[in-house]
Amino acid sequence: MIEVEGVLLSEDLLKEEFVCNLNACKGACCIEGDSGAPLEQHELQILKDIYPEVKPYMTAKGIAAIEQDGTHVVDGDGDLTTPCVDKNKECAYVTWDKGITKCAIEKAYEDGKISWQKPISCHLYPIRITAYPDFEVLNYDRWHICHDACSFGRKLGVPVYSFLKGPLIRKYGEEWYKALEETAKMELPAT
Repeated sequence: MIEVEGVLLSEDLLKEEFVCNLNACKGACCIEGDSGAPLEQHELQILKDIYPEVKPYMTAKGIAAIEQDGTHVVDGDGDLTTPCVDKNKECAYVTWDKGITKCAIEKAYEDGKISWQKPISCHLYPIRITAYPDFEVLNYDRWHICHDACSFGRKLGVPVYSFLKGPLIRKYGEEWYKALEETAKMELPAT
Protein backbone atom coordinates (compact mmCIF):
# COMPACT_ATOMS: atom_id res chain seq x y z
CA MET A 1 0.00 0.00 0.00
CA ILE A 2 1.03 3.56 -0.64
CA GLU A 3 -0.36 6.74 0.88
CA VAL A 4 -1.35 9.86 -1.03
CA GLU A 5 -2.56 12.74 1.14
CA GLY A 6 -4.40 10.54 3.62
CA VAL A 7 -5.75 7.99 1.12
CA LEU A 8 -4.24 4.51 1.00
CA LEU A 9 -3.90 2.90 -2.41
CA SER A 10 -3.03 -0.58 -3.52
CA GLU A 11 0.18 -0.57 -5.55
CA ASP A 12 -1.80 -2.45 -8.21
CA LEU A 13 -3.41 0.86 -9.18
CA LEU A 14 0.01 2.01 -10.34
CA LYS A 15 1.35 -1.27 -11.71
CA GLU A 16 -1.64 -2.93 -13.39
CA GLU A 17 -2.94 -1.73 -16.75
CA PHE A 18 -6.60 -1.34 -17.68
CA VAL A 19 -8.76 0.34 -20.33
CA CYS A 20 -12.46 -0.50 -20.64
CA ASN A 21 -13.27 -2.28 -23.88
CA LEU A 22 -17.05 -2.07 -24.19
CA ASN A 23 -17.05 -3.61 -27.65
CA ALA A 24 -15.64 -6.79 -26.09
CA CYS A 25 -17.40 -6.99 -22.71
CA LYS A 26 -20.66 -5.22 -23.69
CA GLY A 27 -20.75 -3.52 -20.27
CA ALA A 28 -21.04 -6.76 -18.31
CA CYS A 29 -20.18 -5.01 -15.01
CA CYS A 30 -23.63 -3.36 -15.11
CA ILE A 31 -25.50 -6.66 -15.47
CA GLU A 32 -23.48 -9.17 -13.44
CA GLY A 33 -22.73 -9.47 -9.75
CA ASP A 34 -24.35 -10.13 -6.42
CA SER A 35 -25.92 -6.71 -5.96
CA GLY A 36 -26.16 -3.26 -7.49
CA ALA A 37 -23.48 -0.58 -7.60
CA PRO A 38 -22.18 0.59 -4.19
CA LEU A 39 -23.47 4.01 -3.14
CA GLU A 40 -22.17 6.67 -0.79
CA GLN A 41 -24.59 8.12 1.75
CA HIS A 42 -24.70 11.56 0.10
CA GLU A 43 -25.64 9.96 -3.25
CA LEU A 44 -29.00 8.67 -1.94
CA GLN A 45 -30.71 12.05 -2.06
CA ILE A 46 -29.16 12.80 -5.44
CA LEU A 47 -30.69 9.61 -6.86
CA LYS A 48 -34.11 10.57 -5.50
CA ASP A 49 -33.83 14.09 -6.89
CA ILE A 50 -32.70 13.09 -10.40
CA TYR A 51 -34.97 10.08 -10.87
CA PRO A 52 -37.69 12.01 -12.77
CA GLU A 53 -35.07 13.19 -15.30
CA VAL A 54 -33.40 9.76 -15.58
CA LYS A 55 -36.62 7.73 -15.83
CA PRO A 56 -37.19 8.42 -19.57
CA TYR A 57 -33.82 6.79 -20.33
CA MET A 58 -34.55 3.63 -18.35
CA THR A 59 -36.02 0.30 -19.42
CA ALA A 60 -39.51 -0.72 -18.32
CA LYS A 61 -37.98 -3.39 -16.06
CA GLY A 62 -35.65 -0.84 -14.48
CA ILE A 63 -38.49 1.57 -13.83
CA ALA A 64 -40.54 -1.26 -12.28
CA ALA A 65 -37.62 -2.13 -9.96
CA ILE A 66 -37.28 1.50 -8.84
CA GLU A 67 -41.03 1.89 -8.37
CA GLN A 68 -41.06 -1.26 -6.23
CA ASP A 69 -37.80 -0.92 -4.27
CA GLY A 70 -36.90 2.78 -4.43
CA THR A 71 -33.95 4.59 -5.98
CA HIS A 72 -31.53 2.70 -3.73
CA VAL A 73 -31.58 -0.44 -1.57
CA VAL A 74 -29.62 -2.11 1.20
CA ASP A 75 -28.12 -5.36 -0.09
CA GLY A 76 -27.64 -8.65 1.73
CA ASP A 77 -24.34 -7.42 3.20
CA GLY A 78 -25.97 -4.28 4.60
CA ASP A 79 -24.40 -1.99 1.96
CA LEU A 80 -26.19 0.81 0.13
CA THR A 81 -26.51 -0.06 -3.58
CA THR A 82 -28.50 0.67 -6.69
CA PRO A 83 -31.52 -1.62 -7.07
CA CYS A 84 -31.38 -4.52 -9.49
CA VAL A 85 -33.91 -5.88 -11.95
CA ASP A 86 -35.23 -9.29 -10.92
CA LYS A 87 -33.21 -9.23 -7.68
CA ASN A 88 -29.53 -9.45 -8.63
CA LYS A 89 -29.80 -9.21 -12.38
CA GLU A 90 -28.82 -5.98 -14.12
CA CYS A 91 -28.71 -2.63 -12.38
CA ALA A 92 -32.10 -0.90 -12.55
CA TYR A 93 -30.41 2.11 -14.17
CA VAL A 94 -29.11 0.09 -17.14
CA THR A 95 -30.14 1.05 -20.63
CA TRP A 96 -29.10 -0.60 -23.88
CA ASP A 97 -27.38 0.89 -26.92
CA LYS A 98 -26.72 -1.47 -29.84
CA GLY A 99 -26.26 -4.47 -27.54
CA ILE A 100 -23.99 -2.64 -25.08
CA THR A 101 -25.16 -1.69 -21.61
CA LYS A 102 -25.04 1.98 -20.79
CA CYS A 103 -26.07 3.93 -17.71
CA ALA A 104 -29.37 5.80 -17.92
CA ILE A 105 -28.03 8.28 -15.35
CA GLU A 106 -24.99 8.99 -17.49
CA LYS A 107 -27.11 9.31 -20.64
CA ALA A 108 -29.26 11.95 -18.90
CA TYR A 109 -26.04 13.70 -17.82
CA GLU A 110 -24.64 13.63 -21.37
CA ASP A 111 -27.89 15.12 -22.67
CA GLY A 112 -27.68 17.96 -20.13
CA LYS A 113 -30.78 16.86 -18.20
CA ILE A 114 -28.86 16.48 -14.91
CA SER A 115 -25.52 17.72 -13.56
CA TRP A 116 -24.46 14.49 -11.79
CA GLN A 117 -22.66 11.95 -13.94
CA LYS A 118 -23.34 8.67 -12.10
CA PRO A 119 -22.46 6.98 -8.78
CA ILE A 120 -18.77 7.41 -8.03
CA SER A 121 -18.36 3.64 -7.57
CA CYS A 122 -19.39 3.13 -11.20
CA HIS A 123 -17.20 5.95 -12.46
CA LEU A 124 -14.17 4.63 -10.56
CA TYR A 125 -14.51 0.98 -11.51
CA PRO A 126 -12.29 -1.19 -11.32
CA ILE A 127 -11.25 0.78 -8.23
CA ARG A 128 -13.27 -0.06 -5.14
CA ILE A 129 -13.24 2.23 -2.11
CA THR A 130 -13.32 0.92 1.44
CA ALA A 131 -14.19 3.77 3.79
CA TYR A 132 -13.02 3.82 7.39
CA PRO A 133 -13.82 6.53 9.95
CA ASP A 134 -10.54 8.38 9.39
CA PHE A 135 -9.39 7.35 5.90
CA GLU A 136 -10.23 5.52 2.69
CA VAL A 137 -8.49 2.62 0.96
CA LEU A 138 -8.52 2.21 -2.82
CA ASN A 139 -8.13 -1.31 -4.19
CA TYR A 140 -8.03 -2.77 -7.66
CA ASP A 141 -10.98 -5.12 -8.11
CA ARG A 142 -10.09 -8.05 -10.33
CA TRP A 143 -13.10 -9.58 -12.06
CA HIS A 144 -13.03 -12.15 -14.86
CA ILE A 145 -15.43 -10.10 -16.96
CA CYS A 146 -12.75 -7.39 -17.26
CA HIS A 147 -10.18 -9.65 -18.91
CA ASP A 148 -10.51 -7.74 -22.19
CA ALA A 149 -10.00 -4.42 -20.38
CA CYS A 150 -6.79 -5.74 -18.82
CA SER A 151 -5.52 -6.94 -22.19
CA PHE A 152 -6.47 -3.66 -23.84
CA GLY A 153 -4.77 -1.68 -21.07
CA ARG A 154 -1.57 -3.70 -21.48
CA LYS A 155 -1.68 -3.19 -25.23
CA LEU A 156 -2.01 0.57 -24.77
CA GLY A 157 0.29 0.74 -21.71
CA VAL A 158 -2.25 2.59 -19.53
CA PRO A 159 -2.06 2.08 -15.75
CA VAL A 160 -5.33 1.85 -13.81
CA TYR A 161 -4.80 5.23 -12.12
CA SER A 162 -4.20 6.94 -15.49
CA PHE A 163 -7.27 5.37 -17.08
CA LEU A 164 -9.32 6.66 -14.15
CA LYS A 165 -7.84 10.17 -14.00
CA GLY A 166 -11.20 11.90 -14.51
CA PRO A 167 -13.09 9.91 -11.87
CA LEU A 168 -10.20 10.20 -9.38
CA ILE A 169 -10.17 13.99 -9.86
CA ARG A 170 -13.95 14.02 -9.44
CA LYS A 171 -13.61 12.18 -6.12
CA TYR A 172 -10.44 13.69 -4.63
CA GLY A 173 -9.62 16.83 -6.65
CA GLU A 174 -6.90 17.89 -9.08
CA GLU A 175 -4.26 18.60 -6.43
CA TRP A 176 -4.69 15.12 -4.97
CA TYR A 177 -4.36 13.58 -8.44
CA LYS A 178 -1.17 15.57 -9.08
CA ALA A 179 0.21 14.18 -5.83
CA LEU A 180 -0.74 10.67 -7.01
CA GLU A 181 1.13 11.23 -10.29
CA GLU A 182 4.21 12.37 -8.37
CA THR A 183 3.97 9.33 -6.12
CA ALA A 184 3.65 7.07 -9.17
CA LYS A 185 6.83 8.57 -10.67
CA MET A 186 8.71 7.81 -7.45
CA GLU A 187 7.22 4.33 -6.97
CA LEU A 188 7.54 2.99 -10.50
CA PRO A 189 10.86 2.31 -12.21
CA ALA A 190 11.54 4.41 -15.29
CA THR A 191 10.86 2.60 -18.54
